[in-house]
Amino acid sequence: MKKIKITLVALTILCAVSHAVSAAEIPIEAAPCNATKESIAVTENLISDILTEVENGLGYGEANGKAQAIICKAVIENQTDGFGYADLMSIARNSIFLYRDMYLRPELYEAKKEAVYWLICDLITDVGNGKNYNEALDEAYTRIYQSIDNAYTQNTEIASDRIYWDIPPADFVMFTQARKFLLEAIPKTN
Repeated sequence: MKKIKITLVALTILCAVSHAVSAAEIPIEAAPCNATKESIAVTENLISDILTEVENGLGYGEANGKAQAIICKAVIENQTDGFGYADLMSIARNSIFLYRDMYLRPELYEAKKEAVYWLICDLITDVGNGKNYNEALDEAYTRIYQSIDNAYTQNTEIASDRIYWDIPPADFVMFTQARKFLLEAIPKTN
């Protein structure tokens, strides 16, 4: 009887450890600009299992529905460290979308990774040396648009919202990779 109990405890611990190790993380490039590290950590804690399922083929709609239910329940039960439903769901939706897109088009992500890196490598270095992230991101977006259409010039006189600009069509992947590289280049302060 004692051996069975010890075996069950050992198996339970093993399952818990292996489950925690396989949980997917929220990519920094998927987080909205107003998300804090704490809100990302809370969201990751709530939906990491769903992200793992999306990595393995779960559809966006079903994953989003599961995330809504989990986050809504956590907010109602006050288990979100004060973060609201909208804040956590925006992080979850972006993460689910990115994981799903990476699952469906992995070769495109790999191809664009190198292309974007070489397009903005000097900006990555500048951000690492202290340049403002937002300025670098704006310049990176402009370079991405110009890589598609050389005649593109940013028209800042119309409005600050990009929706009013005459911009060439560009894939979401390029902007995601640019955000990832620039966010990773920001010097870490202890």
